[in-house]
Amino acid sequence: MGTLYVVATPIGNLQDLSPRAVETLKQADRIIAEDTRVTMKLCQVFGLHARLVSCHRHNEDNKAPGLAEEILEQNLTAALVTDAGTPCISDPGHEVVAACVERGIPVIPIPGCCAGIAAVSVSGFDAREFAFYGFLPREKKALREKLRQIAGGIRVAVVHESPFRIIGLTETILEEIPDCRMAVCCDLTKMHEKTLYGSPQSVLTALRENEKAEKGEYCVVLELPEKPPETEAPEEGGLPIEARLIRLMQDGKSLREAQEDLMASGEKKNAVKQAALALKKLFTEP
Repeated sequence: MGTLYVVATPIGNLQDLSPRAVETLKQADRIIAEDTRVTMKLCQVFGLHARLVSCHRHNEDNKAPGLAEEILEQNLTAALVTDAGTPCISDPGHEVVAACVERGIPVIPIPGCCAGIAAVSVSGFDAREFAFYGFLPREKKALREKLRQIAGGIRVAVVHESPFRIIGLTETILEEIPDCRMAVCCDLTKMHEKTLYGSPQSVLTALRENEKAEKGEYCVVLELPEKPPETEAPEEGGLPIEARLIRLMQDGKSLREAQEDLMASGEKKNAVKQAALALKKLFTEP
């Protein structure tokens, strides 16, 4: 039947590859890689000799069924990896996993590095609940809309961003969610890793002052402003009679018909007439 192992690889520091991950990769008949050139370097460091198979975002739909069939028919031990971090988390791989699950092939995680989780852990924010959004839209209008959606959700949000768009993203966050707090992590686990903390304005200033801001990979954690408690809209019966008359008239009824509807719903006749007279007086006074 075969087995598929989903193996997390280092996001920077090679020492973060777990002994279990190394052993799994050594025993694999196939390593299904996002980019075989990147994974080849990992293989050279750890003495891995399995056959590498390319499976990335642009060919995964077509290749996944065939890879699953090969694992099944040849009883292979296969390992799924991405360039860095945990497969299927804002990275390719889910089609391969789905194809294996569909065929009854066991899928086993070999946990390890994940940039989003690492960033949340050093954010200092209360992340008992958080939402992960991966890479946000590039187009400015779509980005604004997405940030508004994020602002209305769970209080801690995690996104990825490229070094070439991090300043633009922070500028848009400042415009759309100026009261949030940010933890902006760059090059996590690498020699020059750095995390910026503060308001969007202070983080933006620090990024603009950094000549090397357009280098490295970014993971951004947002702590959104606490939303005010929602107030329930008043029930129709809780509105003044005048307001209810006006609402019925806006729906196309005459003043007389509106009065009859309210009286039929249980409102006292005298109170409805007094409200109708008040409206007539309001609308006829110069």
